Amino acid sequence: MVEYFLLGMIAMASFIAGLFFLRFWRDTRDTLFLAFAVSFFIEGLNRVATLLLIRPNEGSPLIYTVRFFAFSLIVVAILKKNFGSNR
Repeated sequence: MVEYFLLGMIAMASFIAGLFFLRFWRDTRDTLFLAFAVSFFIEGLNRVATLLLIRPNEGSPLIYTVRFFAFSLIVVAILKKNFGSNR
């Protein structure tokens, strides 16, 4: 039961972090903030989906594939910001 509570707290924190980054993106229009916001929303949805499974397993390949996609968004945004054509 405690595991479900903690997963819910992590999901809520991910959604709140996504909202903060979305606000920063709205103010600056920097795509790095948008990538962080989308990544945190994906991670929050991933945690909620984990809660809805019959037997939640953090080691599932599907869960790690979604996490890999979310973190890849951040890496691509960082690379675009550092090596982009807008220098």
